[in-house]
Amino acid sequence: MRRSGLVTHARELGVHDHVCWRYDDRADFRERAREFLADGLARGQRIGYVGTGEPAALVEDLRGIEGIDEALRSGAAGVASLDATYRVGAVVEPTAQVRTYAEATEAALAAGFTGLRVAADCTTLVRTPEQLAAFARYEHLVDHYMTGHPFSAMCAYAGAEVDDRAFAQIACMHPSSNDAAAGFRLHAAGGRVAAALGGEVDLFNGDLFAVALERADLRPDGGRLVLEAGDLAFLDHRALLRLADHAAGLDASLVLRTPWPGVDTLVDMLGITGVRVERTA
Repeated sequence: MRRSGLVTHARELGVHDHVCWRYDDRADFRERAREFLADGLARGQRIGYVGTGEPAALVEDLRGIEGIDEALRSGAAGVASLDATYRVGAVVEPTAQVRTYAEATEAALAAGFTGLRVAADCTTLVRTPEQLAAFARYEHLVDHYMTGHPFSAMCAYAGAEVDDRAFAQIACMHPSSNDAAAGFRLHAAGGRVAAALGGEVDLFNGDLFAVALERADLRPDGGRLVLEAGDLAFLDHRALLRLADHAAGLDASLVLRTPWPGVDTLVDMLGITGVRVERTA
């Protein structure tokens, strides 16, 4: 099972979980990262810690995790500095970045671990509009990979450097976050489902939803664009029309699986064709 929605701590997250973490205090983030990684180590996963600065300083951030010295020696734990990987202002190529973590996950499995777990401070990778757009796309793509593979991640962003608007664009691509800035979540669901949609989409975050939908680039399966919307609390008519238009542009019908009764009302009131609502408990 994946954790979905608002989370308050980094413990007991599953092997497929993907949490977006906003921090104001760097020391607090390090503590949350240690919680997340210690839990992964206890599950038999290989763990990784990614951030800026010298590798030796990153290793020091992990002090306090039980058995960390042995884990570092054996290869069960590792650190990586973004300074050595990306030039300043580098724009991540989304599919290549997913491939990198897919290969790392396969390597962990081949080495006898139960999977891979990474805590990464991604602040420096979303500072420009170009970086932000590419990284948001990557976050959605890697979330799809996670649903079918034992890879989990904590993606952290400094509140002092990533403002509310920018953070919301990233957070909405995750199934869970410690900050409800976006108001909705558009993330992977696995199987033959195009995506999962949760939270509320209304007048206040409608523009953000449009951007998220474009970056997610949802694809139909068998002529149907299926959204698992079990956690949907509200969807306004603009967002529904946008989803219907997206599906129609792909010669597909839109299928919404949700317990929220308001969708049926909107479909009837607006006379929208090509939309099917499957009510769930």
